[in-house]
Amino acid sequence: MTADAVSRGERDRSPLGQPYWRLWTSSGLSNLADGVFKIALPLLAIQFTQSPTLIAGLSVAATLPWLLFALTAGALADRLDRRRLMLWANVARALLPAALVAVILLDLGSLWALYVVALAVGVAETLYDTSAQSILPQLVRRSQLSRANGRLYAVELTTNQFIGPPLGGLLVAIGVVAGFGVPAALWLAAVGSLLLVPGAFRIERELKTTLRADIAEGLRFLGNQRVLRTLAVMTGVSNFASSGAFAVLVLFAVGPASPLGLTEVGFGVLLTASALGALVGSFTAERLEAALGRSRALAVAVVGIALFVGAPAVTTNAVVLGVIFFAGGVFIVLWNVITVSLRQRITPDRLLGRVNSAYRLLAWGTMPLGAAAGGLLAQWLGLQIMFGIMGVLSLALLALMPLLTDRAIDAAEA
Repeated sequence: MTADAVSRGERDRSPLGQPYWRLWTSSGLSNLADGVFKIALPLLAIQFTQSPTLIAGLSVAATLPWLLFALTAGALADRLDRRRLMLWANVARALLPAALVAVILLDLGSLWALYVVALAVGVAETLYDTSAQSILPQLVRRSQLSRANGRLYAVELTTNQFIGPPLGGLLVAIGVVAGFGVPAALWLAAVGSLLLVPGAFRIERELKTTLRADIAEGLRFLGNQRVLRTLAVMTGVSNFASSGAFAVLVLFAVGPASPLGLTEVGFGVLLTASALGALVGSFTAERLEAALGRSRALAVAVVGIALFVGAPAVTTNAVVLGVIFFAGGVFIVLWNVITVSLRQRITPDRLLGRVNSAYRLLAWGTMPLGAAAGGLLAQWLGLQIMFGIMGVLSLALLALMPLLTDRAIDAAEA
């Protein structure tokens, strides 16, 4: 299928294949573990502190590897077997929460111990996610990428945000062992599923080069692709804003003194609204992409995400927020399916790890900065003013949409 066929919305409906569905299963288990873990960590942290800055520090620690380690992770994904990197990353992610349980049971727990575990899990996530996005075009045809990415987002977001958060809240209410032991077991189960994916996923290299030269080649490729470069910058700004907002959302939502006054379980349920929207979006993104055209669909997604980020600035009604979070989930997946599939189509397999990591350096490297900014702004100005600032920043991305016309996107893909 040509780029023109993709832009017209012609879809390859052939089966995705058994190796893909085994990767899909592994991804679902990994993301369920991550969904439980990311809720358990701040819920444990608020037992040590009520400071917005210190709570936001957990998000800074968890996402800092995307700023410091992303380029190296991409180079490794293009040098080594991508499936093996994913396996070792998940083994590490299983051991870390298990170690945290031991520390807590020995009465040695502290906020700093949570920071260390969050940082280490973030490093493993950087390796896993970069390899996972890079391995997909080796399992399915490029004409199947929108559908394959959509199905992956369905299971990832459903488990990570729909099932994981309320389950995490429930498990933490039971106890620390349950809250962190369950994600450790799920990451190990994901390893088992990934072991069933057959084949080797190491890209053959004709020349021996240094790691530094490999990284530079990936950066040059991204720098020469204006559409991808623009999308990376836009995603980076959006992630800065959303990380700032959601790093301290637990303080806005949980506890009798908070504006929403939710319990831990209620907080998890609120977050499932966006996950449910993401599930709907994962099955409709391909159709919306075809119906609206990619440029218009991206513009609609920008507006929807801005509302999603800024909504707590104007309402403390949990039901209203739930509806807005649902819509936000749809728009986030629409953006992701279009942009990730486009990046996978444009980039040669041998460069995909490095381009993915260079893209994510811009797109995800802003997340720890956003989390830190969100914590500081909330501390200085208050939670709702901070949400408003981040929502306006997200909406300002519409100014870059003239660089992302359908003609420009088609030309980049061709």
